[in-house]
Amino acid sequence: MTRTTSFQTLAARLDGVAVRPGDAGYEEARSGVQRAYLHEPSVAVRAGGVEDVRLAVRYAAEHGHAVAVQATGHGLNAPTEGGVLIDTTPMASVRVDPASRTAWAAAGTRWEQVIAAAAEHGLAPLSGSSPDVGVVGYTLSGGLGLLSRTFGFAADHVRRVDLVTADGEFRSVTPDDDGGHRDLFWALRGAGGNFGVVTGLEFDLFPVARFYGGGLYFDTDLIPSVLETYREWTETVPDRMSSSIGLIPLPDVPAVPAPLRGRHVAHVRIAYAGTVESGEELVAPLRALGPRLVENVGEMPYTASGTIHNEPKQPRNFYCANAMMGKFDASVPGAVLDLVGPGADVFAVVQFNHLGAALARPPATPNAVDHRDASHVLRVVTLPQGPDRDVAHETARTVTETVAPWALGRSPSFLQGERDAGAQAREYYAPATFDRLAALKAVHDPENMFRCNLNVPPAKGEGASPAKGEGASPAKAEGVPPAKGGDAPPSRPGKSIVM
Repeated sequence: MTRTTSFQTLAARLDGVAVRPGDAGYEEARSGVQRAYLHEPSVAVRAGGVEDVRLAVRYAAEHGHAVAVQATGHGLNAPTEGGVLIDTTPMASVRVDPASRTAWAAAGTRWEQVIAAAAEHGLAPLSGSSPDVGVVGYTLSGGLGLLSRTFGFAADHVRRVDLVTADGEFRSVTPDDDGGHRDLFWALRGAGGNFGVVTGLEFDLFPVARFYGGGLYFDTDLIPSVLETYREWTETVPDRMSSSIGLIPLPDVPAVPAPLRGRHVAHVRIAYAGTVESGEELVAPLRALGPRLVENVGEMPYTASGTIHNEPKQPRNFYCANAMMGKFDASVPGAVLDLVGPGADVFAVVQFNHLGAALARPPATPNAVDHRDASHVLRVVTLPQGPDRDVAHETARTVTETVAPWALGRSPSFLQGERDAGAQAREYYAPATFDRLAALKAVHDPENMFRCNLNVPPAKGEGASPAKGEGASPAKAEGVPPAKGGDAPPSRPGKSIVM
């Protein structure tokens, strides 16, 4: 009879640490940026390396526990009560190979580390609006970056995925994998959290040392005209222009720049992989709308890319709903402003990202990122606190319903604070993609150990037992309490965009 590993034995074998509720370090291990709710695992492992991840996964399998994974905690959507939480924060390192224009990042690495390392060689990654976000979670969800219309999703440019699968084994998976894991490589890029604990990624870098970008802030009275002009403007710009617009109620606090304090503003964000001169021409129609409270658009080093959105780093409570739109209809701006425009009762940040161009093109190596025919994505962020928690959630959902006639589904890239995301997993993938993912899940994680995520339950084959956690909260199974609440290498860009 096989002897079950005890907690004390697990803890003794780790290079990192294992803690339980009440232990020193438990609160730190389970806490991330999202603070609307937290993981409440029976055991939290702060992994010091790949071997610690293997030991934690095997321990979870022996005890019939779910496994949750967290690095920065930006995208927490399925917190677990009970089970095993693997905190990959200590696994933070990056290697850059300038000859192949690639980087490898360990599981706990944040984009700011990759940006700095790549910049030493005149290169840049496909990072997003916040350098504080973790590389792995962002990329596995697709990764909608600042220069995404030029280069595509971050997931499109992954070359290798290192992970520990449900059997506790380490695997390094590539598109040329001759060990029968090409389908797994496809699935990891778009639904990776369902198939194991990713310990590292290798991905392409791009020859972008400088680019034309920044933000334009317009005052409250200009919001309707700015939003409508932005909608029309995105129908005309070239592929090298990536952008978004945020409608933001800013508090009257010292941390906010004086011209913006206490105002509801329209913030247009620009990232253009072209010349300064052509960038100026493209932005001219936006500047013509009226005076800007603040403007910082111009040529900048990629190392300053985080200043475009200037997102807060501190932990906070927030909830995010989104909808991928096949069309940004002329009726949408007015409908959205009626719900959450200036003077609305519920605090809400609304954002529209322009998609299309490279995002719409199939990657050289296919992956599970779907809804590529979307023209824009609508994102709504609310702050669920106290008795207003349900109101905040309902407000976000109501705003996304304004685009229902043109909605194609939802984006995993903006999945934050959605407790029941697993129940709506089909909205994030096309039917054929979801069915293929479910079939692969049945092969690689038939017990649905990795279900504290945007969960795709294992397909039920002939004679198969029901998938654990299917149709229920992510951690509900085996005594774990329910949760609250083509194979060619990627093509390379030319050097014409280097500034």
